[in-house]
Amino acid sequence: ARPQRAPFTGSQQFPRACATAAVLRTKECCPVWEGDGSVCGALSGRGFCRDVAASELPHGPQYPHSGIDDRERWPLVFYNRTCQCAGNYMGYNCGECKFGYFGANCGERRESIRRNIFHLSGAERRKFISYINLAKNTVSPEYVIATGTYREMGNGSNPMFANVSLYDLFVWMHYYVSRDALLGGPGNVWQDIDFAHESAAFLPWHRVYLLYWEHEIRKLTGDFSFTIPYWDWRDAQECDVCTDDLLGGRHPLNPNLISPGSVFSAWKVICSQSEEYNRREVLCDGTAEGPLLRNPGNHDRNRVSRIPTSADVEFVLSLTDYETGPMDRGANMSFRNVLEGFASPETGLAVRGQSTMHNSLHIFMNGSMSSVQGSANDPVFLLHHVFIDSIFEQWLRRHQPPRSRYPTENAPIGHNDDYYMVPFIPLFRNGDYFLSTKALGYDYAYMMDPGEGRCFFFTILWKWTWLLGAGITGMLLAGIVAATVTLAYRRRRDRRGTKRLSSFGERQPLLNSSEEEASTSYQTTL
Repeated sequence: ARPQRAPFTGSQQFPRACATAAVLRTKECCPVWEGDGSVCGALSGRGFCRDVAASELPHGPQYPHSGIDDRERWPLVFYNRTCQCAGNYMGYNCGECKFGYFGANCGERRESIRRNIFHLSGAERRKFISYINLAKNTVSPEYVIATGTYREMGNGSNPMFANVSLYDLFVWMHYYVSRDALLGGPGNVWQDIDFAHESAAFLPWHRVYLLYWEHEIRKLTGDFSFTIPYWDWRDAQECDVCTDDLLGGRHPLNPNLISPGSVFSAWKVICSQSEEYNRREVLCDGTAEGPLLRNPGNHDRNRVSRIPTSADVEFVLSLTDYETGPMDRGANMSFRNVLEGFASPETGLAVRGQSTMHNSLHIFMNGSMSSVQGSANDPVFLLHHVFIDSIFEQWLRRHQPPRSRYPTENAPIGHNDDYYMVPFIPLFRNGDYFLSTKALGYDYAYMMDPGEGRCFFFTILWKWTWLLGAGITGMLLAGIVAATVTLAYRRRRDRRGTKRLSSFGERQPLLNSSEEEASTSYQTTL
C-alpha cells in the first residue's frame, strides 16, 4: 500500500475546501491556512480575503456571446472573493511560496534548471518516469474537477465534482480551458473560443501550467529539485523520445498503441471525446476512455510535411512583434502566432490547412496528443511544451519587450493582459507572466547566461590543463622510475649471470602486473 502523505495545499481548480455548497452559494473561496488557523493566513501576514476585481476591458469579436459560459470573466461565476496573498506567498489559502521561493517564510531564493532529456543520466530518466507514473496513480488530495456547469449545479446548491489523479487533474485543466462553449441544447456549441490557445495568452498560460505541474510533483515526491526535462526536436527525423526507456516505443502488433515494454502502455486517457461531450451537452467527468494512443510519423503529410528545423526556430526568434492584427490565428508576422503554428516559419504569414512549429508536433504524434482538448494525456506533451517555453524565453531575452507590448484589450476572450487565467485558483493575470524565467526561479541548461557559460568553459579548461599537466608529470616520473629500475636490473643481471637472466626476462613482470591486476592499461587510464 502507498504510504499516507500529509495533506498539502496548492493552487488549481477546484480546491476541495471551495467545492462545497456553502462556499459556492456565498462565492467566497477563502480557506483557512492551517499554519496559524486563520483565513488566508491573515494572522501571519500571508494574505487576506478580498473581492475579485475582474477586468472590464473589451475582448475581440471572435466570441459574440455574454453570460453563457462559466469561464467568462473568470472566476466570477464561481467565486467573487478569494485569498489575495502578500509578499512571496501564494496558494489558494496563501500557504505556499511564489515560484522560485522556498522556506518557512518564503524568503529563500532558488533557481531550478530544466535540462535536455538526453542529457539526463539513466537514473535521472527513470526517476522522471517513475514520478509522472506516480502522479498518474495518486488521487489528488487537494483538488477535484467540475463535472457540471454552474447552472447544472443549481447555482451552487448541488455541487458536481469528482476525484481525479494528480496527473489527470492537469489533463482536465487543459481540456477545460480549451473546450467549446455550450450554448444550450445537444450539439449547440461555439467553437471559436479558447482561453489558452490561438492568441496572446498561449505562452504565459502554458508557462504557469508547467510551473504548477513541477510544483505539484515536488510536493508529491518530496524532491524539490525536480524539473521537467525538454525535448529539443529541432531537425529531428522521428520521435526520438518514443522509446521504451523514455516515453514508450511503438507496439509491435498495433502501431497506434504504446509498446508493452513501457509503463505508459497501461495508461488510460480522459477528456478525449470532445464531439461526444458536445453532442450530449456535458463536461468531461474524468472517466477513463481507453488506452493512450500514439503513432508518430504516420500523420497527414499534407498538413505537416516535417518536424520544425533550427532555421524555423531562428526565423521565429527574429520576429519583433509579439501580436499583430486580429491577435488570433489569422495574425501575420506575429511571434506568438508563428511559434504556436498557425503561420509559416518561412514567411511569417498565416496559413490555412497546415500546422507548423508547436502545432506540427501535436499532429506528428498522430494520436491522443493530436486533439487539443485531450493532448495533455500524452507525457510527450510536457517535454514538447517545455521546449516551446524555452523558445518563448529566448525571444524575451533577445527583444526584451516591455509589458506594454502585451495586448491590454480587444484580444480574443480570455487573452487580454488583465484577464485571469482559466481555471487557476488563486488568480494569475496573463500579463504577469510576460517576463523572463529568471524572475520565476528557473532557467534552461542550453540558455545559461554568458557569464555562467564562461565559468563552465574555464572550469573545463582548468580541469583539462590540470589533467594534461598531471599526465606529462606522470610520464616524466614513470620515465625516471623506469630508467632507475632498468639500471638497477642491469647491474643485478651482470652479477647473477645469463641463465637466471633468461628465466626472469620471459616473465615480463611489469607488463603482466599491468594487464592482470589492473583491468586497464596506463594509456587507457590517462
